[in-house]
Amino acid sequence: MSKVAFITGGNRGIGFETAKALGAQGINLIIGCRDLAKGQAAAKELQGMGFNAEAISYDANDEKSPDSVYSHIEENYGELDILINNAGIANEELIGKNSSSFVSQTVLQETFHTNLFAVVALTQKLLPLLMKSVAGRIVNLSSILGSLTLQTMENSPINPAKAFAYNASKTALNAYTIHLAHELKNTNIKVNSAHPGWVKTELGGPHAPMEVADSYKTSLRLATLDSDGPTGSFFHEADTLPW
Repeated sequence: MSKVAFITGGNRGIGFETAKALGAQGINLIIGCRDLAKGQAAAKELQGMGFNAEAISYDANDEKSPDSVYSHIEENYGELDILINNAGIANEELIGKNSSSFVSQTVLQETFHTNLFAVVALTQKLLPLLMKSVAGRIVNLSSILGSLTLQTMENSPINPAKAFAYNASKTALNAYTIHLAHELKNTNIKVNSAHPGWVKTELGGPHAPMEVADSYKTSLRLATLDSDGPTGSFFHEADTLPW
């Protein structure tokens, strides 16, 4: 049986490019999308490329969503091989003013809910299905902006990017990667954080240097690691990043 991948936010941008790359390897694609019509349109486009793809509803703000995702995968596939926690939000300008002194509780809570709490809830729910895989892979889409080492480095290239809620949520997501990988180190599951690059997406903006078409590379690599591949690490493509 072909491998099965579930990709949150897989209807556009980095998630869609990742789906295309996985589909090219013969992996069954399940796109999780808040707007099911948009997800179905993306799945249809993937099917037109010759890939086995479908879309299901996934909403990070719906606490029942992980249950419905679990039920669909369990009933139709029996197991899950790849989970790509791709969906994320930024409710601040990523480059510009340091928002630490004025960021609102609402922005903090909304950002952490989508970028951390929802990821943890979904991952915990789907872990029993990943345990059934001979090579389960979890990829958490993080950001270099979550690196405490680089944020504190003198003359760091990311110094201008001090959107506190977003950056801190990605730092916390990295902590989840470290902790979950440690818990699962004696299993067939590998857990890693991915920095896809600064990409010309709706979140990354038009001045980002990386084209969307090239944004899949880190996620693809981590989703298809061999048994001797790393776990509990932070990567951009093949380069290890500091926490």
